[in-house]
Amino acid sequence: MEALLHIEHLNKAFGSHRAVSDLSLSVNAGEVFGFLGPNGAGKTTTIKMIMGFLTPDSGSIRVAGYDHKKQYTKAMGCLGGIVENPEMFKEFSGRRNIEMYARLHGKIPKERIDEVIELVGMTERQNDIVKRYSLGMKQRIGLAQALVHKPKVLILDEPTNGLDPTGIKELREILVRLAHEQGVAVMVSSHQLFEMQMMCDRVGMIERGRMLGVESVETLMHAGASRYRFRIGEGQAVDLALGEEQERILSCEGNLLELRAEEEEVPALTKKLVDGGIALYGIERVDRSLEDAYIRIMGGEKDA
Repeated sequence: MEALLHIEHLNKAFGSHRAVSDLSLSVNAGEVFGFLGPNGAGKTTTIKMIMGFLTPDSGSIRVAGYDHKKQYTKAMGCLGGIVENPEMFKEFSGRRNIEMYARLHGKIPKERIDEVIELVGMTERQNDIVKRYSLGMKQRIGLAQALVHKPKVLILDEPTNGLDPTGIKELREILVRLAHEQGVAVMVSSHQLFEMQMMCDRVGMIERGRMLGVESVETLMHAGASRYRFRIGEGQAVDLALGEEQERILSCEGNLLELRAEEEEVPALTKKLVDGGIALYGIERVDRSLEDAYIRIMGGEKDA
């Protein structure tokens, strides 16, 4: 896949504090890339450098093949985004704000403005003045502004702020559609780990300004020891049935038994349980969540 955003060895310090240190990553066309890390890890500083609000001390940024430093105007023309809360004129309507923003990118047809307003679900409220909007509505108008010039790369810093569960789900669907159907490279920073799991193709984790690694969500969810849940009869002597394999037990509550095991080991464990007199009613694999992977990696577990 083509890398539409490519960062190499990026560094930024504020006095003696190094906010971003030797950071490298790529975001490909057609994917949603999640940028994860605790508060103060360097996420927003990195995004502000990409968006041109901060100047890197060293390193390079390329947007759609354009050098961020040497070809700034062309690079920024391929970029759209929201950093923190979107800025707009509160006495004007949402539509008027989008029209004014669109002028920064030359002649944007009326049809495109109609299209992005519909895309973000603001058709019915587009003519209301901004000061009457909720924070979630402002986020939608901000997203419409970021998309109006058809950017190849979209950067969003905490885009779900102020959105209710329905709004978060709608935003997720918009971003996935933009990436998977229109080929936009989408980079999202968020603390909503469940939503990141639902929308992202890959994630990168940053701590103290350094990238800990980049991996697909699917790989992270299946990393480490696998878990299987056995539905058994209540009050049965699982320890005795498993014998020396009882160290695999992760939990046993009521009629649910969870064991640490790889797929190829499940048949033998199943036979051992049945031979030991355990009534067995079902088996299922328990997938890890992105939250599990995040805590494991940030906590520095050995299998990270």
